[in-house]
Amino acid sequence: EIGMGLTGFGVFFLFFGMILFFDKALLAIGNVLFVAGLSFVIGLERTFRFFFQKHKMKATGFFLGGVLIVLIGWPLIGMILEIYGFFLLFRGFFPVVIGFIRRVPVLGYLLNLPGISSLVDKVGESNNMV
Repeated sequence: EIGMGLTGFGVFFLFFGMILFFDKALLAIGNVLFVAGLSFVIGLERTFRFFFQKHKMKATGFFLGGVLIVLIGWPLIGMILEIYGFFLLFRGFFPVVIGFIRRVPVLGYLLNLPGISSLVDKVGESNNMV
């Protein structure tokens, strides 16, 4: 429960920090809360194993490097690196997430619109499960 709360607050602070024109303090707090919450949810050892698998080292480098750059004080560059690293790290989960969202009544309808459907199909066809 604590981990989900920390992760949720982390995502909230990251989102709010981006809305407020990449506010350094909010993004730094969001990054720390997100990583701490993830560690609480799945455990320290599993978090370490997830981030430091051999085939995920590039993605981990971008993600954690982005966190470090945000903490240093360059939020725009740091967030770009973080987002790229996040997509590389979690691309195996995208087909599952898209399949779930397609079953939600309103969101599923939006994802099945002609222009959006082909884009979502392209993102959701990743075969790399974590």
